[in-house]
Amino acid sequence: MDPDEVREFLDRGQIMTVASFSDDGTIHLVPMWYALADGHPVMWTNGRSQKIVNLRRDPRITALVEMGQEYQDLIGVQLVGRAELIDDRAAVLTIGRTVAERYALPATDAILEYQATKRVAIRIIPERVVSWDHRKLLPPSG
Repeated sequence: MDPDEVREFLDRGQIMTVASFSDDGTIHLVPMWYALADGHPVMWTNGRSQKIVNLRRDPRITALVEMGQEYQDLIGVQLVGRAELIDDRAAVLTIGRTVAERYALPATDAILEYQATKRVAIRIIPERVVSWDHRKLLPPSG
């Protein structure tokens, strides 16, 4: 996919699977809700979560968004890069609101502000993008 197709696909995606390294070298995988902000995937999570512990120690991150049920319909984007952790409460709150709006969550400002006190935001800075679209493998119909 070209960069515009990647962005459009990430705009449509629902779940981003995020991988970080545990302290024993194994991979820690978690599904995350996310949004795009200034072209970068962003999300927020509990500041004590295992992924935050892992990313504070080693900021390398890989993330995957994929769709499709049949082989000929598979489409996906893998982002390999580093995680920028954001602790600033105002910035965390902004990202939390962005994610809540994207998923139409019934969260009030008071709820989001309370959650922001315990959360850390993650911005993914991709260094490599791998994408595939099996729909392009099919011959044109007609």
